[in-house]
Amino acid sequence: MQTFVSMALVLAVFGAIILYNTLKILKQYERGLIFTLGRVSLTRGVKGPGIIILIPGIQKMIRVSLRTVTMDVPSQDIITKDNVTVKVNAVVYFRVMEPRKAIIEVEDYFYATSLISQTTLRSVLGQNSLDDLLANRDAINAELQKVIDEQTEPWGIKVTTVEVKNVDLPVEMQRAIAKQAEAERERRSKVIHAEGELQASSKLAEAAEIISQNNTTLQLRYLQTLTELGTEKNSTIVFPLPIDILSAFKK
Repeated sequence: MQTFVSMALVLAVFGAIILYNTLKILKQYERGLIFTLGRVSLTRGVKGPGIIILIPGIQKMIRVSLRTVTMDVPSQDIITKDNVTVKVNAVVYFRVMEPRKAIIEVEDYFYATSLISQTTLRSVLGQNSLDDLLANRDAINAELQKVIDEQTEPWGIKVTTVEVKNVDLPVEMQRAIAKQAEAERERRSKVIHAEGELQASSKLAEAAEIISQNNTTLQLRYLQTLTELGTEKNSTIVFPLPIDILSAFKK
């Protein structure tokens, strides 16, 4: 009886091992690349999702995720077109479109995409000036995405988005940019002040021309000035009274 129980236990363990190696379950976002005696079938090489039945010892399956992968590109030392050294890092979003190519055509598609992203980041950003790097971020991101996607396409990888995250400038360059921004603000302030003076002088010239055409208007303006000066109680003002101002009242 004890021998029968032991044999049944051994068979159960053996059957569980065979079942584990035979039945595989793939999630909705997974695909399985099936190798049969080391080869991948062109028609039945990729399976899933759901339950996959394998022949133990003959077939082997490699899981491939189809979800979008977020990959950080480490900071790269870049010399811009105008010979400024900066540190730039980025983030790349990509996904596997063809599991067969992602496994067969390249040894490690994640590592390969990371290296391609680093070299492309240095190459593309090195062709732009510092001002373009700071101002035309969207255009640079689009160019990076296009170049990286073209190089990873043979691996069945689709690069959807590339975003430059941080641009670290040297301290000397930060000070120079701050001085440039301050000079620009001062220039705008002077231009606005000059435009205000120009508009005010133009209006004063128009008013003087209108007043000079009518002696009564000129005399009334003179009297208004006297009234404004008379409101000052702490000062005494002596001024000549023109005779012309009385002739208008005599008429």
